[in-house]
Amino acid sequence: MEQNNYNADQIQVLEGLEAVRRRPGMYIGSTDSRGLHHLVYEIVDNAIDEAMAGYCTHVYVTIHPDNSVTVVDNGRGIPVDIHKQTGKSALEVALTILHAGGKFGGSGYKVSGGLHGVGLSVVNALSYLLTAEVRKDGKIYRQICERGIKKTEVEVVGECSPEEHGTSITFHPDPEIFDEVDYVYEILIKRLRELAFLNAGITIVVTDERPEPRLQSTFHYMGGIREFVSFLNKNKVVLHNEPIYFSASQSDAPLETASVEVAMQYNDDYTENIYSYANNICTTEGGSHLVGFKTALTRVINDYARKNNILKASDQNLSGDDVREGLTAIISVKLVEPQFEGQTKTKLGNAYIKGMVDSAVSEGLSIYMEEHPSESKLIIDKCLQASRAREAARKARDLTRRKTALDSTSLPGKLADCSDKDPSKCELFIVEGQSAGGSAKDGRDRKYQAILPLRGKILNVEKTRLDRMLSNAEIRCMITAFGAGMDNEFDVSKLRYHKIICMTDADVDGSHIRTLLLTFFYRHMRPMVEQGYVYIAQPPLYLIKKGDKYKKYVYSDEELNATLEEIGREKIEVQRYKGLGEMNAEQLWDTTMNPESRIMLRVTLDDAMAADQIFTVLMGDQVEPRREFIELNSKLVSDLDI
Repeated sequence: MEQNNYNADQIQVLEGLEAVRRRPGMYIGSTDSRGLHHLVYEIVDNAIDEAMAGYCTHVYVTIHPDNSVTVVDNGRGIPVDIHKQTGKSALEVALTILHAGGKFGGSGYKVSGGLHGVGLSVVNALSYLLTAEVRKDGKIYRQICERGIKKTEVEVVGECSPEEHGTSITFHPDPEIFDEVDYVYEILIKRLRELAFLNAGITIVVTDERPEPRLQSTFHYMGGIREFVSFLNKNKVVLHNEPIYFSASQSDAPLETASVEVAMQYNDDYTENIYSYANNICTTEGGSHLVGFKTALTRVINDYARKNNILKASDQNLSGDDVREGLTAIISVKLVEPQFEGQTKTKLGNAYIKGMVDSAVSEGLSIYMEEHPSESKLIIDKCLQASRAREAARKARDLTRRKTALDSTSLPGKLADCSDKDPSKCELFIVEGQSAGGSAKDGRDRKYQAILPLRGKILNVEKTRLDRMLSNAEIRCMITAFGAGMDNEFDVSKLRYHKIICMTDADVDGSHIRTLLLTFFYRHMRPMVEQGYVYIAQPPLYLIKKGDKYKKYVYSDEELNATLEEIGREKIEVQRYKGLGEMNAEQLWDTTMNPESRIMLRVTLDDAMAADQIFTVLMGDQVEPRREFIELNSKLVSDLDI
């Protein structure tokens, strides 16, 4: 067998920023829309680092008509003097050398976010043109780069007031790198609003020059994360008017410098929404700071309840789930050298932060509860109701548990299961009504397609306590059929089907049932949504026939009109499907169930915070936000089927 000629000639050394252009995903995650927007965040993060160090108060982000972006700040300005180690201007070093920045030595920045010194150089490498300007010491300095390579030296191009200072970066994302270069204003303002909440007092102005008239948003929150909590709870009924807030900081030699901020407010919902951040980075997998918060919260509330005889000696302690029901909270820590763990590097690992957060919450919440007895009683009552409902739900849940994952004797009677037991190959169609269920059962491939017909609309779980929800027969059927449990006990590895497909009629009632199902999945089986196991079937709206030979299914009014324009409108037969039940088994298979010809939408979860807000608006108790949402979005509906 011939040996491969593997020697030193096969070892490549990528010079400068070539490695970034060769493997951009290693530095910004992806080259899709998410990576494109990440470029802006990296430049803004540099300005936020200046703000956290006390030198920057304003950041201006502008999207230009050609999709280039300018970020201007009034920080100290990137240094332009000669960098002794390289003999180059410090501005050129920051633009063209990876891992060069003021975030490593400890003297430039005590606390920083971003990609830790690779942000500006990575953006430079992935832009076909980048212009950096620095206002410093009464002069304006400029350097221009193309695809990471300098095209000009650092030059003085003008003068400014001696009091003026800061940095301006204008970059053009490289279409050779990115799948698309169109920035989405709504995506940018979500993150920039979040940064303004997390850094009280900073002003961030976002301008989009592309539409006419242009769009502009200004974010400035002196209340910081307190206003963040109020923003998240704006469509909810709160138990106490003002968010509870406390903070702490320390500067010990072995622990360096760290600070903690916590804001929290209870509402009358049944779900918890707790978001944790470390150096402005959302730690979606939690970590030591979140553990410290949860531990202290449970302990303080139980201690208060026992001290005030709300919990008797014979009563069990309130659980963590009980005390977090209906809680919206932000935990923000800022520290030197954050240690991130987990698959996506969004889990904080610094051990000492757990004790620091625990101490801050214990002291701050204890003082609040002693000083606000009426609000504290409302909170404790809410926790006690949650505890009673959870116990009732536990009993109801026991009825839904299956003995083993493969024990088909306990499956719901209405479920027409498939014969294959490999979840990766199995599909479950949740079908509206017995008529459509009958067609689906007859038309399916019995080897890998299962059918679960639902009778009517399931409960709106956004407005329903756990115990009442679990008394609903349709919900119990789904939990049992899926086989993975729910809430904290949900184990996605036990899911019996890796495609859960909502197949409802293409009308208003069908849309409502689909929304009820998605609300249930999101609130009680979120990992199933996060891992992409939930789909929405797309049944056709019309069948077009012309003569004996032409037949076409179409899925929208726009497609109908386009097809009729294409083939002519004479002697055309158009059948409108009001519901799935109007299709026979063969038609349902051809159009909606056959993997070779069907169209399906996969439900993804890119933004948990936005998802929580939209489910609250659409399915919650507050009517006014829902009315505003419908008025705002009604223009998007071209043909409403009533």
